[in-house]
Amino acid sequence: MAGCLALIGCVAALTVAVCTADTKELSITTIKIDPYTMSTGSDLEGYCIDLISELSKKLGFTYKVQLVKDNRYGSIDSSGNWNGMIGEVIRGEADLAVAPLTLTAVREQFVEMTTPFMQTGIGFILRKDLASEESHFSFLSPFTTDMWVGILIAFLLTGLCIFLVARISPSEWAEPETDEHSFTLLHSFWYITGAFTLQGAGPHPKALSGRIVSAIWWVFAVLLLACYFANFNSMLHSDIKHVSIKSFEDLAKQDVIDYGTVDAGSSMAFFKNSNIAVYRRIYQHMERRKSYVSNMEEGIRRAQEGNFAFIGEAVSLDLAVARYCKLTRSQEVIAMRGYSIAAPLGFPLVKNLTVAILQLSESGELNYLRNKWWPQSCMESDGAQSSGALQPHNLRGIFLLLGLGLGLGLLLALLELVAKARSQAKDSKKSCCSALRTELSRRFGSGGESADQETSDKSKA
Repeated sequence: MAGCLALIGCVAALTVAVCTADTKELSITTIKIDPYTMSTGSDLEGYCIDLISELSKKLGFTYKVQLVKDNRYGSIDSSGNWNGMIGEVIRGEADLAVAPLTLTAVREQFVEMTTPFMQTGIGFILRKDLASEESHFSFLSPFTTDMWVGILIAFLLTGLCIFLVARISPSEWAEPETDEHSFTLLHSFWYITGAFTLQGAGPHPKALSGRIVSAIWWVFAVLLLACYFANFNSMLHSDIKHVSIKSFEDLAKQDVIDYGTVDAGSSMAFFKNSNIAVYRRIYQHMERRKSYVSNMEEGIRRAQEGNFAFIGEAVSLDLAVARYCKLTRSQEVIAMRGYSIAAPLGFPLVKNLTVAILQLSESGELNYLRNKWWPQSCMESDGAQSSGALQPHNLRGIFLLLGLGLGLGLLLALLELVAKARSQAKDSKKSCCSALRTELSRRFGSGGESADQETSDKSKA
Protein backbone atom coordinates (compact mmCIF):
# COMPACT_ATOMS: atom_id res chain seq x y z
CA MET A 1 0.00 0.00 0.00
CA ALA A 2 2.79 2.39 0.94
CA GLY A 3 4.57 1.55 -2.32
CA CYS A 4 1.47 2.39 -4.35
CA LEU A 5 1.08 5.73 -2.57
CA ALA A 6 4.72 6.56 -3.24
CA LEU A 7 4.30 5.70 -6.93
CA ILE A 8 1.19 7.87 -7.21
CA GLY A 9 3.04 10.73 -5.54
CA CYS A 10 5.94 10.47 -8.00
CA VAL A 11 3.59 10.48 -10.98
CA ALA A 12 1.75 13.51 -9.59
CA ALA A 13 4.99 15.38 -9.00
CA LEU A 14 6.20 14.60 -12.52
CA THR A 15 2.86 15.74 -13.98
CA VAL A 16 3.06 18.99 -12.04
CA ALA A 17 6.62 19.53 -13.24
CA VAL A 18 5.65 18.96 -16.87
CA CYS A 19 2.61 21.23 -16.59
CA THR A 20 4.76 23.89 -14.97
CA ALA A 21 7.24 23.61 -17.80
CA ASP A 22 4.43 23.91 -20.32
CA THR A 23 2.75 26.91 -18.74
CA LYS A 24 5.70 29.03 -17.70
CA GLU A 25 6.74 32.03 -19.78
CA LEU A 26 9.36 30.86 -22.26
CA SER A 27 12.49 32.91 -22.88
CA ILE A 28 13.24 32.88 -26.60
CA THR A 29 16.52 34.07 -28.09
CA THR A 30 16.85 35.17 -31.71
CA ILE A 31 19.21 37.14 -33.93
CA LYS A 32 18.46 40.34 -35.80
CA ILE A 33 18.58 39.56 -39.51
CA ASP A 34 16.17 40.54 -42.29
CA PRO A 35 13.51 39.34 -42.77
CA TYR A 36 13.52 36.86 -39.90
CA THR A 37 13.75 39.38 -37.06
CA MET A 38 13.72 43.16 -37.54
CA SER A 39 13.30 46.12 -35.22
CA THR A 40 10.39 48.52 -35.55
CA GLY A 41 10.93 51.00 -32.77
CA SER A 42 10.91 49.05 -29.53
CA ASP A 43 9.13 46.04 -31.09
CA LEU A 44 10.35 43.16 -33.22
CA GLU A 45 8.77 41.83 -36.39
CA GLY A 46 9.59 39.36 -39.12
CA TYR A 47 9.22 35.76 -40.22
CA CYS A 48 10.50 34.25 -36.97
CA ILE A 49 8.35 36.57 -34.84
CA ASP A 50 5.24 35.49 -36.77
CA LEU A 51 6.33 31.84 -36.49
CA ILE A 52 6.66 32.13 -32.69
CA SER A 53 3.20 33.74 -32.53
CA GLU A 54 1.62 30.91 -34.53
CA LEU A 55 3.31 28.24 -32.40
CA SER A 56 2.20 29.92 -29.18
CA LYS A 57 -1.40 29.93 -30.39
CA LYS A 58 -1.26 26.21 -31.14
CA LEU A 59 0.54 25.14 -27.94
CA GLY A 60 -0.81 27.77 -25.55
CA PHE A 61 2.46 29.11 -24.10
CA THR A 62 3.48 32.66 -23.32
CA TYR A 63 6.91 33.98 -24.22
CA LYS A 64 9.33 36.87 -24.28
CA VAL A 65 11.82 37.41 -27.10
CA GLN A 66 15.36 38.68 -26.60
CA LEU A 67 18.21 39.26 -29.04
CA VAL A 68 21.33 37.13 -28.69
CA LYS A 69 24.04 39.05 -26.84
CA ASP A 70 27.05 38.28 -29.05
CA ASN A 71 25.12 38.41 -32.37
CA ARG A 72 26.18 34.87 -33.33
CA TYR A 73 24.28 31.77 -34.34
CA GLY A 74 26.32 29.30 -32.34
CA SER A 75 29.59 27.45 -32.79
CA ILE A 76 31.97 25.60 -30.49
CA ASP A 77 35.35 27.17 -29.77
CA SER A 78 38.71 25.51 -29.14
CA SER A 79 37.99 25.18 -25.41
CA GLY A 80 34.73 23.32 -26.06
CA ASN A 81 32.40 26.17 -25.14
CA TRP A 82 29.49 27.24 -27.30
CA ASN A 83 28.78 30.85 -28.24
CA GLY A 84 25.76 32.52 -29.82
CA MET A 85 22.19 31.35 -29.50
CA ILE A 86 23.19 27.69 -29.07
CA GLY A 87 25.40 28.70 -26.14
CA GLU A 88 22.56 30.61 -24.48
CA VAL A 89 20.25 27.58 -24.79
CA ILE A 90 22.89 25.20 -23.38
CA ARG A 91 23.63 27.50 -20.43
CA GLY A 92 19.92 27.88 -19.66
CA GLU A 93 19.82 31.58 -20.49
CA ALA A 94 17.07 30.87 -23.03
CA ASP A 95 14.47 28.12 -23.40
CA LEU A 96 14.29 28.26 -27.19
CA ALA A 97 16.34 29.65 -30.07
CA VAL A 98 14.07 30.63 -32.98
CA ALA A 99 16.08 31.92 -35.92
CA PRO A 100 17.49 30.78 -39.27
CA LEU A 101 19.45 28.20 -37.29
CA THR A 102 20.82 25.41 -39.46
CA LEU A 103 20.22 21.84 -38.31
CA THR A 104 23.65 20.17 -38.09
CA ALA A 105 24.97 16.96 -36.56
CA VAL A 106 27.21 18.84 -34.11
CA ARG A 107 24.39 21.05 -32.81
CA GLU A 108 22.07 18.06 -32.52
CA GLN A 109 24.51 16.49 -30.03
CA PHE A 110 24.28 19.39 -27.60
CA VAL A 111 20.70 20.67 -28.01
CA GLU A 112 17.31 19.35 -29.06
CA MET A 113 16.27 20.52 -32.52
CA THR A 114 12.80 20.37 -34.06
CA THR A 115 11.90 19.35 -37.57
CA PRO A 116 12.96 22.13 -39.99
CA PHE A 117 10.48 24.93 -40.62
CA MET A 118 12.32 26.00 -43.77
CA GLN A 119 14.48 24.17 -46.31
CA THR A 120 17.48 25.81 -47.93
CA GLY A 121 21.00 25.15 -49.20
CA ILE A 122 24.28 26.94 -49.85
CA GLY A 123 24.63 29.30 -52.79
CA PHE A 124 26.48 32.51 -53.57
CA ILE A 125 25.64 35.99 -54.80
CA LEU A 126 27.69 38.38 -56.88
CA ARG A 127 27.17 41.23 -59.30
CA LYS A 128 25.27 40.39 -62.46
CA ASP A 129 28.08 41.66 -64.69
CA LEU A 130 30.44 39.14 -63.09
CA ALA A 131 28.02 36.25 -63.50
CA SER A 132 27.15 36.96 -67.14
CA GLU A 133 28.91 35.42 -70.09
CA GLU A 134 30.84 37.36 -72.74
CA SER A 135 28.51 38.45 -75.53
CA HIS A 136 29.20 38.77 -79.24
CA PHE A 137 27.23 42.02 -79.06
CA SER A 138 29.22 43.62 -76.25
CA PHE A 139 29.60 46.72 -78.43
CA LEU A 140 25.98 47.48 -77.47
CA SER A 141 26.76 47.39 -73.74
CA PRO A 142 27.53 51.13 -73.27
CA PHE A 143 23.77 51.81 -73.59
CA THR A 144 20.83 49.95 -72.09
CA THR A 145 18.07 48.50 -74.25
CA ASP A 146 15.79 51.41 -73.33
CA MET A 147 18.51 53.81 -74.45
CA TRP A 148 18.87 52.13 -77.84
CA VAL A 149 15.09 52.22 -78.30
CA GLY A 150 15.14 55.95 -77.45
CA ILE A 151 17.88 56.56 -80.03
CA LEU A 152 15.91 54.68 -82.69
CA ILE A 153 12.79 56.74 -81.96
CA ALA A 154 14.85 59.96 -82.10
CA PHE A 155 16.33 58.86 -85.44
CA LEU A 156 12.91 58.15 -86.97
CA LEU A 157 11.38 61.39 -85.68
CA THR A 158 14.31 63.49 -86.94
CA GLY A 159 14.24 61.93 -90.41
CA LEU A 160 10.50 62.52 -90.65
CA CYS A 161 10.92 66.09 -89.37
CA ILE A 162 13.55 66.98 -91.99
CA PHE A 163 11.32 65.50 -94.69
CA LEU A 164 8.33 67.59 -93.52
CA VAL A 165 10.35 70.78 -93.09
CA ALA A 166 11.84 70.41 -96.59
CA ARG A 167 8.34 69.97 -98.07
CA ILE A 168 6.67 72.75 -96.08
CA SER A 169 9.32 75.48 -96.32
CA PRO A 170 9.03 77.64 -99.49
CA SER A 171 12.72 78.44 -99.18
CA GLU A 172 13.52 74.75 -99.57
CA TRP A 173 10.93 73.89 -102.21
CA ALA A 174 9.70 77.08 -103.87
CA GLU A 175 7.68 75.72 -106.79
CA PRO A 176 6.34 72.17 -106.37
CA GLU A 177 5.16 72.15 -110.02
CA THR A 178 8.57 72.79 -111.53
CA ASP A 179 11.31 72.32 -108.91
CA GLU A 180 12.68 68.90 -108.02
CA HIS A 181 12.25 67.97 -104.37
CA SER A 182 15.71 66.97 -103.06
CA PHE A 183 14.71 65.75 -99.60
CA THR A 184 12.71 62.63 -100.23
CA LEU A 185 11.92 60.45 -97.23
CA LEU A 186 14.75 58.08 -98.11
CA HIS A 187 17.27 60.88 -98.56
CA SER A 188 16.18 62.48 -95.28
CA PHE A 189 17.09 59.32 -93.37
CA TRP A 190 20.31 58.94 -95.34
CA TYR A 191 21.20 62.54 -94.55
CA ILE A 192 20.87 62.16 -90.77
CA THR A 193 22.67 58.81 -90.90
CA GLY A 194 25.69 60.63 -92.30
CA ALA A 195 25.87 62.70 -89.12
CA PHE A 196 26.83 59.59 -87.14
CA THR A 197 29.93 59.21 -89.36
CA LEU A 198 30.76 62.90 -88.84
CA GLN A 199 30.89 63.20 -92.65
CA GLY A 200 27.45 64.35 -93.72
CA ALA A 201 25.56 63.50 -96.91
CA GLY A 202 24.55 66.24 -99.33
CA PRO A 203 22.67 68.14 -100.51
CA HIS A 204 22.22 70.19 -97.37
CA PRO A 205 19.09 72.15 -96.42
CA LYS A 206 18.81 75.71 -97.75
CA ALA A 207 16.01 76.98 -95.53
CA LEU A 208 16.65 78.30 -92.02
CA SER A 209 14.20 75.81 -90.54
CA GLY A 210 15.96 72.86 -92.19
CA ARG A 211 19.36 74.11 -91.08
CA ILE A 212 18.18 74.41 -87.48
CA VAL A 213 16.93 70.82 -87.47
CA SER A 214 20.18 69.64 -89.08
CA ALA A 215 22.36 71.57 -86.63
CA ILE A 216 20.47 70.24 -83.61
CA TRP A 217 20.75 66.68 -84.94
CA TRP A 218 24.50 67.11 -85.48
CA VAL A 219 24.91 68.33 -81.90
CA PHE A 220 22.82 65.39 -80.69
CA ALA A 221 24.88 62.91 -82.71
CA VAL A 222 28.24 64.32 -81.54
CA LEU A 223 27.24 64.28 -77.85
CA LEU A 224 25.78 60.80 -78.20
CA LEU A 225 28.93 59.46 -79.86
CA ALA A 226 31.08 61.09 -77.18
CA CYS A 227 29.06 59.41 -74.41
CA TYR A 228 29.12 56.07 -76.23
CA PHE A 229 32.87 55.95 -76.79
CA ALA A 230 33.66 57.27 -73.30
CA ASN A 231 31.51 54.59 -71.67
CA PHE A 232 32.76 51.88 -74.02
CA ASN A 233 36.37 52.82 -73.26
CA SER A 234 35.72 52.72 -69.49
CA MET A 235 34.21 49.23 -69.82
CA LEU A 236 37.17 47.97 -71.83
CA HIS A 237 39.64 49.31 -69.27
CA SER A 238 37.63 48.44 -66.18
CA ASP A 239 39.63 47.39 -63.13
CA ILE A 240 37.25 44.44 -62.70
CA LYS A 241 38.28 41.73 -65.12
CA HIS A 242 35.32 39.94 -66.63
CA VAL A 243 35.10 36.33 -65.49
CA SER A 244 31.96 34.34 -66.13
CA ILE A 245 30.97 32.54 -62.90
CA LYS A 246 28.00 30.19 -62.83
CA SER A 247 28.91 27.50 -60.30
CA PHE A 248 31.10 26.74 -57.30
CA GLU A 249 33.57 25.05 -59.64
CA ASP A 250 33.88 28.28 -61.66
CA LEU A 251 34.41 30.12 -58.38
CA ALA A 252 37.12 27.75 -57.21
CA LYS A 253 39.19 27.69 -60.41
CA GLN A 254 39.70 31.47 -60.66
CA ASP A 255 41.64 33.95 -58.54
CA VAL A 256 40.34 37.23 -59.96
CA ILE A 257 37.21 37.48 -57.79
CA ASP A 258 37.51 37.02 -54.05
CA TYR A 259 34.86 35.13 -52.10
CA GLY A 260 33.97 34.34 -48.53
CA THR A 261 31.24 33.43 -46.06
CA VAL A 262 30.20 34.29 -42.50
CA ASP A 263 32.94 33.49 -40.02
CA ALA A 264 32.20 30.50 -37.74
CA GLY A 265 28.87 29.82 -39.45
CA SER A 266 27.39 26.56 -40.70
CA SER A 267 28.38 27.37 -44.30
CA MET A 268 32.01 27.72 -43.28
CA ALA A 269 31.77 24.43 -41.36
CA PHE A 270 30.43 22.67 -44.45
CA PHE A 271 33.41 23.66 -46.60
CA LYS A 272 35.83 22.94 -43.75
CA ASN A 273 34.55 19.40 -43.22
CA SER A 274 33.87 18.52 -46.88
CA ASN A 275 35.96 15.84 -48.60
CA ILE A 276 35.05 17.05 -52.10
CA ALA A 277 38.07 18.61 -53.82
CA VAL A 278 36.25 21.68 -55.15
CA TYR A 279 34.78 22.56 -51.76
CA ARG A 280 38.11 21.94 -50.00
CA ARG A 281 39.77 24.32 -52.45
CA ILE A 282 37.17 26.96 -51.67
CA TYR A 283 37.81 26.57 -47.92
CA GLN A 284 41.58 26.78 -48.40
CA HIS A 285 41.16 29.95 -50.43
CA MET A 286 39.02 31.57 -47.71
CA GLU A 287 41.56 30.54 -45.05
CA ARG A 288 44.48 31.84 -47.08
CA ARG A 289 42.86 35.16 -47.96
CA LYS A 290 41.01 35.51 -44.63
CA SER A 291 38.01 36.55 -46.70
CA TYR A 292 35.40 35.78 -44.04
CA VAL A 293 32.82 38.41 -43.10
CA SER A 294 31.44 39.07 -39.64
CA ASN A 295 27.78 38.96 -40.70
CA MET A 296 25.53 38.65 -43.73
CA GLU A 297 25.07 42.41 -44.12
CA GLU A 298 28.81 42.85 -44.62
CA GLY A 299 28.85 40.04 -47.19
CA ILE A 300 26.02 41.61 -49.18
CA ARG A 301 27.70 45.02 -49.06
CA ARG A 302 30.99 43.62 -50.37
CA ALA A 303 29.16 41.74 -53.13
CA GLN A 304 27.50 44.99 -54.22
CA GLU A 305 30.84 46.77 -54.34
CA GLY A 306 32.05 44.21 -56.86
CA ASN A 307 34.91 41.72 -57.20
CA PHE A 308 33.49 39.63 -54.35
CA ALA A 309 31.15 36.64 -54.17
CA PHE A 310 29.33 36.08 -50.89
CA ILE A 311 28.56 32.47 -49.96
CA GLY A 312 25.57 31.86 -47.72
CA GLU A 313 22.17 30.27 -47.21
CA ALA A 314 20.23 30.38 -50.50
CA VAL A 315 16.94 31.45 -48.91
CA SER A 316 18.61 34.47 -47.30
CA LEU A 317 20.49 35.31 -50.48
CA ASP A 318 17.18 35.38 -52.38
CA LEU A 319 16.08 38.28 -50.19
CA ALA A 320 19.28 40.19 -51.00
CA VAL A 321 18.76 39.63 -54.73
CA ALA A 322 15.17 40.90 -54.43
CA ARG A 323 16.34 44.04 -52.64
CA TYR A 324 19.44 44.86 -54.68
CA CYS A 325 18.86 44.57 -58.41
CA LYS A 326 22.53 44.53 -59.38
CA LEU A 327 23.02 41.18 -57.59
CA THR A 328 22.22 37.67 -58.78
CA ARG A 329 22.24 34.30 -57.05
CA SER A 330 23.92 31.20 -58.43
CA GLN A 331 21.61 28.60 -59.92
CA GLU A 332 23.64 25.90 -58.22
CA VAL A 333 22.59 25.18 -54.63
CA ILE A 334 24.54 22.62 -52.61
CA ALA A 335 24.34 21.02 -49.17
CA MET A 336 20.59 21.11 -48.72
CA ARG A 337 19.69 21.66 -45.08
CA GLY A 338 16.91 23.03 -42.91
CA TYR A 339 16.33 25.78 -40.35
CA SER A 340 15.16 24.42 -36.98
CA ILE A 341 14.24 25.60 -33.50
CA ALA A 342 16.79 24.72 -30.79
CA ALA A 343 15.91 23.78 -27.19
CA PRO A 344 17.83 22.33 -24.21
CA LEU A 345 18.31 18.55 -24.09
CA GLY A 346 15.24 16.88 -22.63
CA PHE A 347 13.01 19.93 -23.12
CA PRO A 348 9.40 18.68 -22.86
CA LEU A 349 7.91 20.87 -25.62
CA VAL A 350 10.20 19.72 -28.46
CA LYS A 351 7.84 16.97 -29.66
CA ASN A 352 4.85 19.33 -29.55
CA LEU A 353 6.81 22.01 -31.44
CA THR A 354 7.71 19.49 -34.15
CA VAL A 355 4.06 18.47 -34.55
CA ALA A 356 2.93 22.12 -34.63
CA ILE A 357 5.53 22.98 -37.32
CA LEU A 358 4.34 20.07 -39.45
CA GLN A 359 0.73 21.22 -39.06
CA LEU A 360 1.67 24.76 -40.11
CA SER A 361 3.47 23.35 -43.14
CA GLU A 362 0.56 21.12 -44.17
CA SER A 363 -1.94 23.97 -43.81
CA GLY A 364 0.15 26.29 -46.01
CA GLU A 365 0.84 28.75 -43.19
CA LEU A 366 4.63 28.47 -43.55
CA ASN A 367 4.35 29.16 -47.28
CA TYR A 368 2.15 32.16 -46.55
CA LEU A 369 4.78 33.55 -44.15
CA ARG A 370 7.48 33.00 -46.77
CA ASN A 371 5.53 34.95 -49.39
CA LYS A 372 4.72 37.66 -46.84
CA TRP A 373 8.32 38.44 -45.93
CA TRP A 374 10.17 37.65 -49.17
CA PRO A 375 9.65 39.96 -52.16
CA GLN A 376 8.82 38.07 -55.35
CA SER A 377 10.88 40.31 -57.66
CA CYS A 378 13.51 43.00 -57.64
CA MET A 379 12.13 46.03 -55.81
CA GLU A 380 15.10 48.43 -55.62
CA SER A 381 13.68 51.93 -55.98
CA ASP A 382 16.56 53.47 -57.86
CA GLY A 383 16.59 50.76 -60.54
CA ALA A 384 20.25 49.98 -60.03
CA GLN A 385 21.98 48.84 -63.16
CA SER A 386 23.88 45.61 -63.44
CA SER A 387 26.66 47.46 -65.29
CA GLY A 388 27.73 50.98 -66.22
CA ALA A 389 25.36 51.13 -69.20
CA LEU A 390 23.78 54.54 -69.72
CA GLN A 391 20.00 54.84 -69.45
CA PRO A 392 17.72 57.43 -71.12
CA HIS A 393 17.41 59.49 -67.94
CA ASN A 394 21.22 59.88 -67.87
CA LEU A 395 21.10 61.71 -71.21
CA ARG A 396 17.65 63.27 -71.03
CA GLY A 397 19.21 66.69 -71.63
CA ILE A 398 20.29 65.95 -75.20
CA PHE A 399 16.95 64.28 -75.96
CA LEU A 400 15.19 67.39 -74.69
CA LEU A 401 17.47 69.59 -76.81
CA LEU A 402 16.69 67.52 -79.88
CA GLY A 403 12.95 67.71 -79.22
CA LEU A 404 13.07 71.50 -78.88
CA GLY A 405 15.12 71.77 -82.08
CA LEU A 406 12.67 69.64 -84.07
CA GLY A 407 9.73 71.64 -82.77
CA LEU A 408 11.43 74.96 -83.59
CA GLY A 409 12.30 73.79 -87.10
CA LEU A 410 8.73 72.73 -87.86
CA LEU A 411 7.38 75.98 -86.44
CA LEU A 412 9.69 78.11 -88.60
CA ALA A 413 8.79 76.09 -91.71
CA LEU A 414 5.08 76.62 -91.02
CA LEU A 415 5.62 80.35 -90.49
CA GLU A 416 7.46 80.57 -93.83
CA LEU A 417 4.57 78.80 -95.54
CA VAL A 418 1.98 81.03 -93.85
CA ALA A 419 3.90 84.13 -94.94
CA LYS A 420 3.93 82.91 -98.54
CA ALA A 421 0.21 82.06 -98.37
CA ARG A 422 -0.61 85.58 -97.12
CA SER A 423 1.38 87.09 -99.96
CA GLN A 424 -0.43 84.94 -102.51
CA ALA A 425 -3.79 85.76 -100.91
CA LYS A 426 -3.16 89.48 -101.37
CA ASP A 427 -2.14 89.03 -105.01
CA SER A 428 -5.07 86.76 -105.93
CA LYS A 429 -7.54 88.49 -103.58
CA LYS A 430 -8.38 85.23 -101.83
CA SER A 431 -8.58 84.43 -98.14
CA CYS A 432 -5.37 83.46 -96.37
CA CYS A 433 -6.83 80.10 -95.27
CA SER A 434 -7.80 79.24 -98.84
CA ALA A 435 -4.33 80.13 -100.10
CA LEU A 436 -2.76 78.06 -97.30
CA ARG A 437 -4.92 75.04 -98.16
CA THR A 438 -3.97 75.35 -101.80
CA GLU A 439 -0.27 75.55 -100.94
CA LEU A 440 -0.45 72.51 -98.65
CA SER A 441 -2.36 70.60 -101.33
CA ARG A 442 0.37 71.38 -103.84
CA ARG A 443 3.04 70.05 -101.48
CA PHE A 444 1.32 67.01 -99.94
CA GLY A 445 -1.91 66.29 -101.79
CA SER A 446 -2.85 65.19 -105.26
CA GLY A 447 -2.99 68.78 -106.36
CA GLY A 448 0.74 68.91 -106.76
CA GLU A 449 0.69 65.70 -108.82
CA SER A 450 -2.12 67.02 -111.06
CA ALA A 451 -0.23 70.25 -111.58
CA ASP A 452 2.90 68.31 -112.47
CA GLN A 453 0.93 66.20 -114.97
CA GLU A 454 -0.70 69.33 -116.50
CA THR A 455 2.67 71.05 -116.91
CA SER A 456 4.07 67.92 -118.56
CA ASP A 457 1.15 67.71 -121.00
CA LYS A 458 1.53 71.38 -121.97
CA SER A 459 5.22 70.95 -122.63
CA LYS A 460 4.52 67.95 -124.89
CA ALA A 461 1.91 69.91 -126.81
